[in-house]
Amino acid sequence: MTHDTHQTVLLQEAVDALKVRADGTYIDGTYGRGGHSQAILQQLGAQGRLLAFDKDQAACEQAQIHHAQDQRFRIINQSFAQLAAVCTEHNLSQIDGLLLDLGVSSPQLDQAARGFSFMQAGPLDMRMDLNQSGTAADWLNSAEESHLAQVFKEYGEERFARRIAHAIVQARIQQPLQTTQQLAQLIERAAPIREKHKHPATRTFQAIRIFINHELDDLQTGLCDALKILRRGARLVVISFHSLEDRIVKHFIRDQSHGPQFPKSVPVMHTASTGALRRIGKAVKPSAAEVERNPRARSAIMRIAEVNHS
Repeated sequence: MTHDTHQTVLLQEAVDALKVRADGTYIDGTYGRGGHSQAILQQLGAQGRLLAFDKDQAACEQAQIHHAQDQRFRIINQSFAQLAAVCTEHNLSQIDGLLLDLGVSSPQLDQAARGFSFMQAGPLDMRMDLNQSGTAADWLNSAEESHLAQVFKEYGEERFARRIAHAIVQARIQQPLQTTQQLAQLIERAAPIREKHKHPATRTFQAIRIFINHELDDLQTGLCDALKILRRGARLVVISFHSLEDRIVKHFIRDQSHGPQFPKSVPVMHTASTGALRRIGKAVKPSAAEVERNPRARSAIMRIAEVNHS
């Protein structure tokens, strides 16, 4: 898939929210196919710097080819959960902005061999980092029924989690689950009720992908790391695609905006009670025109915060 066929969600809105300075240093924590990185680089001058992260080796290889001649750009084949360690390694202490565009990218969904989509026949892999051990099939064919149900309920908000987990355990006795189609059909049979306009396998596939790739753990670690590397006045911009991610981001910004909580009897100056972050505006959603152009954008929600102090 080429650089141009992937449609980056909230492209201009996200880059505008970063308030890019020509000589600033920025991080794109989820390179994907580089839409946001490209837009940031267009606003950077010769002294500007952009560090991008991606777990997916294919994304990193594409980035190296596309930006081979750009000395301002560097791609790191790691999760953004390693933000603080990588910045220390590269002597980067004062970052001017961090962008996280969460979830799975269109090229990953569209490539059947990656196993992310129930719409295409492929192996049950679902790893963003192909060097990571343990595919979706490995876990589905070995985990206890109670653990399967817990993951489906917690990460997929699937109300038929126990029923689906039981069906998987019964099916794998006869034959191990190996393909996306096998799993999707099994879920379709196990789910007694269909949600309108939603395939019965949607929530379970989401849950497995999040679990296999440690997505929520990475998000919490990355957000905490952001406070260690972002300078005063820097922007944190996060685009989420489902309620679990967005809840983590929303609560993190809220909690970091409040500052330390003192008993009412303790006299403190206002500055002493100011939080590490300041929320900027309300949550931003794609326009109707963008959703019509790119249906995958429909669930996106962007939150913005600014660092109050270093």
